[in-house]
Amino acid sequence: MYVPKESQPKQGGAVAKSRDGEKGGKRKIVAQNKKARHDYAIIDTYEAGLVLMGTEVKSLREGRTSLTDGFVQIDRGEAWLHNAHIPEYHQGSWTNHSARRKRKLLLHREEIDKLEAKSQETGHTIVPLALYFKDGRAKAEIALARGKKEYDKRQTLREKQDRRESDRAIAAAKRRQRAQ
Repeated sequence: MYVPKESQPKQGGAVAKSRDGEKGGKRKIVAQNKKARHDYAIIDTYEAGLVLMGTEVKSLREGRTSLTDGFVQIDRGEAWLHNAHIPEYHQGSWTNHSARRKRKLLLHREEIDKLEAKSQETGHTIVPLALYFKDGRAKAEIALARGKKEYDKRQTLREKQDRRESDRAIAAAKRRQRAQ
């Protein structure tokens, strides 16, 4: 019986999926920059590849990294991630990387041009939001952002708190209704 190639299982497909758990486009998040979402109004997000050394990848897989001080800068038509802290790999040798070196981001030319033009505007910047593995490759989620004023931050916190209180009230009403 003939079975089309698309519907045939790939060799080692089930084994590969269960082995690393990140096939099929699932994201295994390594680090998030929650402070960026608080301090900036996110305008647009992009997914960028990262050019990393082997010890950086091993250190990322251990999940010990920080993006709190990180920012992206466009230099001579290339995007660079600055101040992202990926600690040295503890089993690395003399080939270990420096923790806060700048790392090249892989983006399409039109994305880089758009980011460069927008980041030149007053008050706009490019910040990293997350580092993650997708299909076994390290990726960075970066965002074009505009800095929030202090009253904007307070307003956002107030809205978040109001939403949380309303969710609690709804949950309590549902519990009371089920108890009756």
